[in-house]
Amino acid sequence: MKEFNWDRTWETGHPLIDSQHKQLMEAINALLQAIYQNAGKDEVKNTLDFLNDYTIKHFFDEERLQKKYNYPDIENHKQYHQAFKKTVRDMIVELINRGITDELAEKVQSSIGDWLVNHIKIQDFKLVAHIKSQDPEALVK
Repeated sequence: MKEFNWDRTWETGHPLIDSQHKQLMEAINALLQAIYQNAGKDEVKNTLDFLNDYTIKHFFDEERLQKKYNYPDIENHKQYHQAFKKTVRDMIVELINRGITDELAEKVQSSIGDWLVNHIKIQDFKLVAHIKSQDPEALVK
């Protein structure tokens, strides 16, 4: 089983964003663990539901920061968020309709875990660089 252990190279420098990213990684790992340990459909669904809810909260908070700091790429960034939320919702439907499958586990790893790491390293780093250019104090921990 692939795990997404927090890597300092994923730290953007923004305390709220980094804290929430760590929570998302923990939720992804919990989801993978539930799948691979055959925890049962209900537990996997509960874990996916938590991931879905927390993703919505995190993206709301990020988009609020984008508005606050007049992030020039806000619309593009929001489209990435919308696509990711749809991916998580689709996985919930897939779990309900097909149950726990190897394909579901692979999608969690690639379409959720790997996607989030790449999004952090590219899109969120650009966002935080913009925030820093507008307000260096926003990154003080």
